[in-house]
Amino acid sequence: MATASSSDKLQYGFPTPGPQDPTGQRVMDHVFFLSNAGWKAAREETKYDYVIIGSGFCALGFAERMLKNKPASQILIVERGPFFLPEHFQNLPLPYKNTLGGLSETFPWTLSATTAEGLDGGYIRWQHGMVPFFGGRSTLWSAWCPRPNAKEMDGWPAETIRAAQENFATAEALLRVKPADQIDHDKDASQRRLVASKRPVYGALQECVQTLLKQGATSVPGIYRSEPAPLACSGEHVDGIDFQKFSTPGELLMLTGQQAANPHGGRVDIASEVVVERIVQQDGTATALQTSRGVLALGKAKLILAMGTLPPATLVRNSFPKAANAGERFSAHFITSIVARVPKEDIDPDGKFGDLELGACYVAGTGPQGYSQQYHIQLSALWDKHPVKNAGTALRYMPDVVATASMAQLRSSEGYVVFVCAVLGELDYRNDKNWFRHNEQDADPTTNSLLQVVENKSDEETWNAMDEGTFGILEKVLSKGRVEYWHGEPDKGEWKAERPAPDERRVPALVHESSSLHIGRDESAPVDLDYRLKAASNVYVTGGGLWPQGGSWNPTMTMVALAQDLADKLSRS
Repeated sequence: MATASSSDKLQYGFPTPGPQDPTGQRVMDHVFFLSNAGWKAAREETKYDYVIIGSGFCALGFAERMLKNKPASQILIVERGPFFLPEHFQNLPLPYKNTLGGLSETFPWTLSATTAEGLDGGYIRWQHGMVPFFGGRSTLWSAWCPRPNAKEMDGWPAETIRAAQENFATAEALLRVKPADQIDHDKDASQRRLVASKRPVYGALQECVQTLLKQGATSVPGIYRSEPAPLACSGEHVDGIDFQKFSTPGELLMLTGQQAANPHGGRVDIASEVVVERIVQQDGTATALQTSRGVLALGKAKLILAMGTLPPATLVRNSFPKAANAGERFSAHFITSIVARVPKEDIDPDGKFGDLELGACYVAGTGPQGYSQQYHIQLSALWDKHPVKNAGTALRYMPDVVATASMAQLRSSEGYVVFVCAVLGELDYRNDKNWFRHNEQDADPTTNSLLQVVENKSDEETWNAMDEGTFGILEKVLSKGRVEYWHGEPDKGEWKAERPAPDERRVPALVHESSSLHIGRDESAPVDLDYRLKAASNVYVTGGGLWPQGGSWNPTMTMVALAQDLADKLSRS
């Protein structure tokens, strides 16, 4: 049993009661993160090989691969926020769903009035923010991890495409990606019935939906492929849990423990609540980090920016005035949200569905411009005979809890299969009215950027095509024409046969921002093919900022694959 205090002379209430005001953060600092004394040692004594800013997917991908390649590596991970959630919120009890959005997001930029007030007349009003806590957005994400094919990486350097493809398998293994049709694939009918008494099953409904899509999806104009959704959800080989959304906090803390016992001398230190304000540099070499907790000298360490997409561009612009085109290119995904229902008898005439079944499929399409602007449908299917009773377990196993059916939609759909379509389209990166530039009116170096997004004609054409493609899938492939759509707010609406109007279905917020520090060999690219910031000798970039073109596919798995490739390249240098 652990001691009651960190002091040998103050134990168990003797000679005095001792401290009475512990906090969760202080406990985490004492056990896992650098204490004040540990941070002092990191600043003044410890010599690191790699300093990583951020604690999300790319930080884990890089650190895990580097330690495999070079077990003696000395790594420091610097996180701006405190400890918030120990794992993905979907793995926690039902009330944790309320942590999604709201105060769990910050916006370290100012929106252009053109975007915020809709002066361009478009639908987009804002960009989803950052999750400023240990683990970042890994604790609050959809967990969809499709592999883009070479055509879908249109506009990317051939070397970067090849690097991603060579690391897809290891990235999927790290994130524990499993196709939806494999979640319960190894169970026979009797086992599925047993499992279904305890949790939702990816069974007959999953098979039905993916079969219908395989047979008819490509008959819909623009749609060119579909597959069972690849979800970062498998935990059987780790803790025996058959469905567990992936997040980085536990994985990073395990790395610190493993390295503490490493006979080769490697280590992983994590410092939380350290806001990096500026990179101190001389002649293009990063020499230190100016932080909210003092200066951290880098020594010979290589600096890895693993802090999302937009904050690195702000940091680079403030620290390296000669860095060309930081934030001049911007892309993201615009969203359509459609909830529909189809009579169960139309897709399950033989009554094979159990009481609670889920399905998830990924459907890809292109706009009129072809692969220069893409979209995809994250299609979730739900058949729930007892929605109120199953609310807690259904939430945990939902394929995309960021976009799921409301209780009002489910309770009013007895005898129906409910389909939730989160449809993501690629914003045109070529639009010179979209940018992320310096904001002279903001003196805070962590937020002094201005973001502008203006839809152009190409975006509108793509958005129209993806909406039509989604309606085509629902009306021509997944139903016999008897499809109804939800109109109104999720908890205050009604089902109607007519399609929801654009204002009802189009979401005003962007997700999956990208391209702010894009990679390439041409002079306009801020980052070289080795992931090094061209304006620096020892600063490297990870994440969606590298994307030359956004594509429409969910970016996380590819981000991790390229972070692993960066670790391989630095291991050989």
